[in-house]
Amino acid sequence: MQLTTLFSMQRELDAFIQQNRDKQTDVFLEKGLALLVELAELANETRCFKFWSQKGPSEETVILEEYVDSIHFLLSLGIEKGLDSLADWPEGEVQGNLTQLFLKATAVIYRFLDQLTMEAYREIWIHYGAIAKKLGFTNEDIIKAYIAKNEENYDRQKRGY
Repeated sequence: MQLTTLFSMQRELDAFIQQNRDKQTDVFLEKGLALLVELAELANETRCFKFWSQKGPSEETVILEEYVDSIHFLLSLGIEKGLDSLADWPEGEVQGNLTQLFLKATAVIYRFLDQLTMEAYREIWIHYGAIAKKLGFTNEDIIKAYIAKNEENYDRQKRGY
């Protein structure tokens, strides 16, 4: 999947958000924590780890929205560190059930926040691709949901979110 358009859209949203803030500060670590929180929210909606519960996962639309919330922060982190030259979603296989994929993705996010390399950044994308595949999301699903959430994020900013 092409990432160029998504990076461009995210760059514009980030600029819009920054423009409307009182202070110009480095928010890289806040974005890193936000990515981890969004990944946890995604896991929570899938309920994949809730062995103690009979309740099933949230609706697919809810899960997809949580997924693209993460993608917003993943793109933003790449932009912030000049890694937005990544034109295509990196290919790779990650084995495991959904719970294992969430744990592995968390580990590679921590590694990226510590190392800040293109290799570590690509690993996050590979793990997110594995999660998408396990959830049954197509590239088209992700792009459409990202665009919709991007528009919602602009609206939220305009309302003083």
